[in-house]
Amino acid sequence: MTYDRLVCANCAAPVNEGRCPVCRASRERLQQESPFAGLNPTALIALLAVLIAAVALVAAHQTA
Repeated sequence: MTYDRLVCANCAAPVNEGRCPVCRASRERLQQESPFAGLNPTALIALLAVLIAAVALVAAHQTA
C-alpha cells in the first residue's frame, strides 16, 4: 500500500505531508517495507502476468 492515499488518525491530514510525528513515522515505515510498495496496482498486475507467462513458457519447453 502506498501512503499517498492514507489519512492520519492523529491529525486528519494526508500521511504523505508528514504534519505530525505519527504521520512522519508511518511514512518512514511504509517507505522501508518493500521495493514494490511504490508501484501502483496496475503495474503489479502486469508484473504478475509477465511472471505467469514466463513460468508457462518454461513449463511448455520442459515438456517438449
